[in-house]
Formats: sequence, structure tokens, C-alpha cells
Amino acid sequence: MIIDIVKGISVPFLGTTLGAFCVFFLKNELSKGMQKALTGFAAGVMVAASIWSLLLPALEQGASLGMWKFLPAVIGFWIGILFLMAIDYFAPPECIDEKCKNKLLLAVTLHNIPEGMAVGVIYAGLLSRAEHITEIGAFSLALGIAIQNFPEGAIISLPLCTEGMSKKRAFIYGVLSGAVEPVAAVFTVWAASLIVPLLPYFLSFAAGAMFYVVVEELIPEMSAGKHSNIGTILFSFGFTLMLTLDVALG
Repeated sequence: MIIDIVKGISVPFLGTTLGAFCVFFLKNELSKGMQKALTGFAAGVMVAASIWSLLLPALEQGASLGMWKFLPAVIGFWIGILFLMAIDYFAPPECIDEKCKNKLLLAVTLHNIPEGMAVGVIYAGLLSRAEHITEIGAFSLALGIAIQNFPEGAIISLPLCTEGMSKKRAFIYGVLSGAVEPVAAVFTVWAASLIVPLLPYFLSFAAGAMFYVVVEELIPEMSAGKHSNIGTILFSFGFTLMLTLDVALG
């Protein structure tokens, strides 16, 4: 179990690292089609994992509240949404030039904290044997975040290299943006294990954070530019794939 948790926590960081590594063999950014495909698939996986592996367990955990069992899920969900909105307000990840590369790194790093927390909280739920949380569901969420992190790592390192930064240094910048995720995940596993009664709030917080990322960032990215159905098709494929795996293997 511990080995599986370590693997799951490491997967999103690996996605960022592999994306940043593109700086060594790609002269330009990932093609628009590839970005749309990866983004759409990641969004579908993250939505499915958020529903079946985060929100449903949060509702089950609140069953003792009777007709009010939805409250922890709703409250935690909105806290997750508002937390990401606050991060976007204070550190919008919009600039990529030399003048504000440190701000870009900070913004992306801050955005990665709740994603790391989402992975941590689902594995905390797995450790506490919460209903509806399965190993495949936990790994699916981690995998979805990793797929999303791949182009994110490349988007950081490639423009910095194009502007004159050495490939090695640009790679380090890309890797550092994702280094906070396993740290946030480990902290969340530890914190959630100490305050088990708050687990439904943690689970729904992570779901809210994931939904915000999907709606605010991934869906616009997979729909940007010239019209194409690739993002929608891969979103649907990712969603149904995770639904099938969760039901078949859960």
C-alpha cells in the first residue's frame, strides 16, 4: 500500500518533469493539435476521477448528517473553487517573457499546490478505507493530473529557452514548477490522517479545485484556435475510460 501511495504521489511530478525535458529535443512548443489532445484527455480523466473518487466518497462520509449529508461536499467544493480563484487573482499565469519569468514560475507553482493536495487527499481516503475510493480511482486522478502537467512543463521550459536561457536552466525551471506537488500531497496525507472527521471536506475541496482547473484552464485550451473536435473526443474518451475502469475494477 505504501509503495502504491508513493508511486501515485510521484506520477504528477513525473508528468511535469517529462514535459520540461522536451526542451532538450524540441525547438518549438508542442503542436496545437497535440496540446488539445492531451488537454482534452486529461480534462476527461480529471472530471471522472473527481466525481467518482472525490465527490461520491465525500457524500458517503457525510452520511451521519442525514438529510444534510451534502453539506460537507458542497462547502468543501466551494472552498476549493474560491481557493483557486484567489490564486488566479493574486498570481495570474499569463506572462512568459524574461521580465516576468519568476512570476510565471510562482504562478504555476501555486496552481500546482491544490493539484498535489488532490492527490494527497484521495490517497488519505484510500488509507482510511473510505467508501467508493479505490486504488484505480486514486491512480486515475494522479494520471490525469500528470497528463495535464506534461504540456505545462513544456510550456514553461520551451519559451524560456527560446528567449536565450540555457536548456539546462530552462529544464530546471520547468521541473521546479512541479516539485511542490509531491510535497503538498505528502503534507495532505499526513494532515488528513490526523483529522479524519474533516476528510469529506478535504475530498470535496480537491474536487472543487479540479473542476476549477478543468473549466477555467483546460476546456478553453482544448477549444482555442481553429475549430477542431479532437479536444472534445479525447475528453469524452478520457471520461468514459475512467468510468469503465472505476466500475470494472473498483
